[in-house]
Amino acid sequence: MIQLCVNIDHVATIRQARYKGMDPHAGEPDPVRAAHEVELGGADGITVHLREDRRHIQDRDVELLRSLVKVKLNLEMAATAEMVAIAERLKPHTVMLVPEGREEVTTEGGLDVAGQVSEMQGTVDRLHAAGLIVSAFIDAEDAQVDACRRAGFDVCEIHTGPYAHAFSVEGGDFRKKPLADELARVAAAGDRIRAAGMRFNAGHALNYHNVQPIAALSGIEELHIGHAIVSRSVYTGLRQAVAEMKRLMTVVHSF
Repeated sequence: MIQLCVNIDHVATIRQARYKGMDPHAGEPDPVRAAHEVELGGADGITVHLREDRRHIQDRDVELLRSLVKVKLNLEMAATAEMVAIAERLKPHTVMLVPEGREEVTTEGGLDVAGQVSEMQGTVDRLHAAGLIVSAFIDAEDAQVDACRRAGFDVCEIHTGPYAHAFSVEGGDFRKKPLADELARVAAAGDRIRAAGMRFNAGHALNYHNVQPIAALSGIEELHIGHAIVSRSVYTGLRQAVAEMKRLMTVVHSF
């Protein structure tokens, strides 16, 4: 059964918009409290990205989440010495290595594992030594999948941003070649990932309109979705927003 891992970074984004530079214990909304609502909505995991610039999630959030979360905790992070040390100490269930840019609003584009296989292998080895499952957020490219296998990653999460963009441009019409091609690229990458013995996950810009074709792909194990769920929760509450997404993901469709 496909699983849903909910990214709660943007709960912290709202908090930091008002309480930046202040004690995060005093600010609201609290992503730690949000995690509880997400669990009650049926999420199989919680994702947070502890960025080097601490723009949303704070160290305090990750510390508390590690001790309180009852489902899987996935820590997104850059492959830096500081972040590796934090992961070694806290031991989240999964670590996902992602690229970071100072000016980006959210992570844009996959990690270039192919261009730094040796460096990635050293980081993966260190995280494995701490007993962690290690994932890479990559674009749907053969070279990146193959590099992840060589570097020793356990999981590849395919960047679905290009698919989501094509879905919006083409109005969700899979008779339009650009959209059909983007879905096929994700599917092909997934097949290559599984053939290499790694787990196939996907995420980025997935929402209530475009999620089902991705969720229906063969062998996909987990979707990571955040912004759409947090946005919907403004109107419905987090618990219901998560439940609605999980229901869409688990309805069987053919595309």
